[in-house]
Amino acid sequence: MENRIKDRSDRNIRRILIFAVLAVGIYIFTQLTGRTGMQNRYDAQYLGMFDTVTSIVAYTKDQHTFNSIAEEFHQELERYNRLYDIYNDYDGINNIKTINDNAGIKPVQVDEDIIDMLEEAVELYELTEGQINVAMGSVLSIWHDHREEGRETPDKASLPQMEELKKAAEHTDIYSMEIDREHSTVYLKDPAMSLDVGAIAKGYATEMVCRKLKEDGLTSALISVGGNVRAIGTKPDGTGWTVGIQNPDVESDTKYLMTIDVKDMSLVTSGSYQRYYEVDGVRYHHIIHPKLLMPWNKYTSVSILCRDSGWADALATAVFNMEWEEGNALIESLDGVEAMWIEPDGTEHYSSGFQKYITSKDN
Repeated sequence: MENRIKDRSDRNIRRILIFAVLAVGIYIFTQLTGRTGMQNRYDAQYLGMFDTVTSIVAYTKDQHTFNSIAEEFHQELERYNRLYDIYNDYDGINNIKTINDNAGIKPVQVDEDIIDMLEEAVELYELTEGQINVAMGSVLSIWHDHREEGRETPDKASLPQMEELKKAAEHTDIYSMEIDREHSTVYLKDPAMSLDVGAIAKGYATEMVCRKLKEDGLTSALISVGGNVRAIGTKPDGTGWTVGIQNPDVESDTKYLMTIDVKDMSLVTSGSYQRYYEVDGVRYHHIIHPKLLMPWNKYTSVSILCRDSGWADALATAVFNMEWEEGNALIESLDGVEAMWIEPDGTEHYSSGFQKYITSKDN
């Protein structure tokens, strides 16, 4: 197991520059430079956290102020990255991996930020009727291993056996996760159960870090954690931040389908073109339908626009695995949430308020 984890870490380091911001379907247009009023534009990028590229663009009065903000941003996000890690141990930290390692053995005392995230995950599980399920680790780990092997050695690429997936799915009951807020513990009653928080953790961490930066006085910034884009306020002149949504047809000459104007909001896209491998010429992406136990190819991408990055992250995955009528009904029932769906033939669907955020569109 330790060797597999190390191998995975090494592979991810090599791939970080491949799965950069563009690879997740969103691109930040930040070519503006120079002063705006009494503020200057600064930016920084980091590698590795949440296995992706992270960037921060902010307007501050001087470089020293920005450096302090960027350092706080990096430290906070790295802290969340360690807490939500399912593959690696860290000295002095009980994280999601620690919880998984103690499934069926004992409750694990964890940081409040793990409790908060898992409670929100249960809320989203109920809201989406199981389309977001952080207890799917037993199934997702099987797909992960096949996908990694298929990418590293394409001639050995294979699909998991459905019998194996169904057996693993018997251990995905989210209510077998006992959260004790009073004692700050989490316990997985099923010893064969494991958590995989990939559908929410990155967005949730992004949201929490941005809220802290706002509390500390940051008023104008745009943050991207692997394409989970979160705007803090607006630009100093009051205009919104311009974010491009990538064309899921990666072979097209048109890189971006449209640009979106965001102000103190988050934009997240889930897509079938992001992480995948091929078996006998057929692509199998990383978004696993919780009922089919297989990737579902109804859409090539789903984009969610709302104020909370954690919800945007989770809803992008959930709606990706729903029929359009069902997904749209869910989106329309939520205040301040909009969505766009793209089908394999290029057909686009929008929730009732999404198009008002579009500033330009490729025709």
